[in-house]
Amino acid sequence: MARQGAIRAARIAAALQWDRGRWFWFLSIILVLDAIWALGVWGPGDSISEILRYDRSGIAAGGWWRLLTAHLVHLDGHHLILNELGLLLVWSLFAEDYNAAEWSAIVCSGALAISCGLWWWSPRVAWYVGASGVLHSVMAAGTVKHLAARAWDRWILLVGLCAKLVWEQWAGHSQPLVVVDAHLYGSLSGFAVGAVLSWRTAIIRHQSRV
Repeated sequence: MARQGAIRAARIAAALQWDRGRWFWFLSIILVLDAIWALGVWGPGDSISEILRYDRSGIAAGGWWRLLTAHLVHLDGHHLILNELGLLLVWSLFAEDYNAAEWSAIVCSGALAISCGLWWWSPRVAWYVGASGVLHSVMAAGTVKHLAARAWDRWILLVGLCAKLVWEQWAGHSQPLVVVDAHLYGSLSGFAVGAVLSWRTAIIRHQSRV
């Protein structure tokens, strides 16, 4: 019985892409997000969310760190849980598609692209928090990888993501509950960076075969 339980646990871990030590990185990300949220709720002094969030006036005053840190803070516990569930979903779909360095490039590029996009093309957005835009970067980059690998789900992922983006831009949401422009900018960045990384991988594989 114990062995069967271990086998089932191993299968679940593999399905969620928590095997081969990836569970450690997943839980580390969750703990960092939770710790930042907890500091915002129970920490002393100014709210950490106000210090770290994307804020046009704060960035104009020299708070450039906000371009990256905005994606680590959340409106409330409900917002945090939704983003963590989103992380669980994209992790189970795409975790093995890139290595740690490539994922770091995708996430950092997505965070900067979202913040810069909001600054230049969405001036009405005065402030922004949350990881949903970066999660769209991850999904877009993963979709590109599945397209390059001709995975069975590639068209489902592409059509689903594009349909979601079109619907959001068409229907929209009331701000600041959901800033749909962040999803669009994050996805565009993910598509671009994913294409570059997939193209680079294809070249390396071709050269190794030659």
